[in-house]
Amino acid sequence: MLKLKRSIPFIILAAISLLATTIPSLPTFNDGGKLYSSADIAWIIVATALVFLMTPGLALFYGGMVHRKNVISTMMKSVVAAGIVGVLWIVIGFSLAFGESKGGVIGDPTTFLFFKNVMSGEPWSLAPTIPLGLFALFQMMFAIITPGLVVGAVAERIRFLSYVLFIVLFSLLVYAPLAHWSWHPEGFLFKMGALDFAGGTVVHISAGCAALAGAMVLKRRQAHIEQKEIPPANIPYVLIGTGLLWFGWFGFNAGSALGANALSVSAFATTNTAAASAGLSWMFFDVLKGKKPSVLGFCIGAVVGLVAITPAAGFVAVPQSIFVGVISAIISNIAVYYKQKSKLDDTLDVFPCHGLGGIVGMILTGMFATKTVNGAGADGLFYGNPDFFFTQLKALAIVVAYSFTVSYGIFKLINLIQPLRVSSEDEELGLDASQHDEKYMQGTLLISNNGQIKEETVTE
Repeated sequence: MLKLKRSIPFIILAAISLLATTIPSLPTFNDGGKLYSSADIAWIIVATALVFLMTPGLALFYGGMVHRKNVISTMMKSVVAAGIVGVLWIVIGFSLAFGESKGGVIGDPTTFLFFKNVMSGEPWSLAPTIPLGLFALFQMMFAIITPGLVVGAVAERIRFLSYVLFIVLFSLLVYAPLAHWSWHPEGFLFKMGALDFAGGTVVHISAGCAALAGAMVLKRRQAHIEQKEIPPANIPYVLIGTGLLWFGWFGFNAGSALGANALSVSAFATTNTAAASAGLSWMFFDVLKGKKPSVLGFCIGAVVGLVAITPAAGFVAVPQSIFVGVISAIISNIAVYYKQKSKLDDTLDVFPCHGLGGIVGMILTGMFATKTVNGAGADGLFYGNPDFFFTQLKALAIVVAYSFTVSYGIFKLINLIQPLRVSSEDEELGLDASQHDEKYMQGTLLISNNGQIKEETVTE
């Protein structure tokens, strides 16, 4: 029975590969230079590559913060999403998210099954100057990184194959419907008038709520119960990961303008400004509380700012993005403080940072959005339009409730199929060795004890 269970992933992949050989090959759509913009195509190809770079960046960001015996397993769970979603998106994910709408709730799974007609079809209605295939690949990168974000909440105790199954179910049952609701012209949140420029609801709130659900279902790590302090394995990894995330986020947000235009420039500027102000806000707020300024604090703050500006990037002006960064970092910082005093074991604070960061970003979009920046958007509360503000709140409540409820059900369902958690012995040994037969490099760990630095040789 155990051998059969281990065989299932390979059997499914083999079956998909065989089915793929039956799909007819069609020529790539060519408009003879009359429709597409070469500049837009070039920029969105670059933006697509930048968003993909965020996945290894996230792996480094998370991997540097966990215990050294769980570095590889944590990084692996983020990176493997590129493989799983990279295939799933081609087979059915793009159809569910952007296929012919079924009541504004989900796309017809047969519209683009196995990328049927994607490389040869007419361009997407909201991206008329780039090929449909490029739009689909750009959206794929968003679908890849979203389940990777959840890793931080369940790190150091979840089985690898259980997480693989979570990625599949989350992508089909949570991510695809939310993408359809928010970004398809027939999606019910889109028609309601809710605005999410680059994934505040679809990516960050969904991942944050799933993270909260996962932490609740998996319960606490033994180290968390015993209140053991776990030093980050490699802070330079966190810094490098932050740099890659910040760099990739320019493609994430500015690329969501879907063209090389003035809106992409504005989104680029608001993205950088919010990240900069949030990094400073988190670090200086820590100093205000009596801590010393830390690179870890600046990095976490910058990522929170990037999260918060994501839904607003193409709707708010550059000056207001400073406020978005500052306030989001303060709120997440306070949330992390109170979470640490609770029994919730969200290992790397995914819900306080991504969940709350996305929530704050959606609310502030409702306040500071302006048609001066984006005529296709709306004026917010700050510009005399309370109706739009309440629309954002309504959409926010729907997305939070749906994401948390379905994700909680997914984790519970997986636990019925096979155990979510590793054994206590495997948890003590570390997931690098117990799940992957791999170990993080040996080295020297510097430990600060009341200002005195001492060296400890790492041999695990």
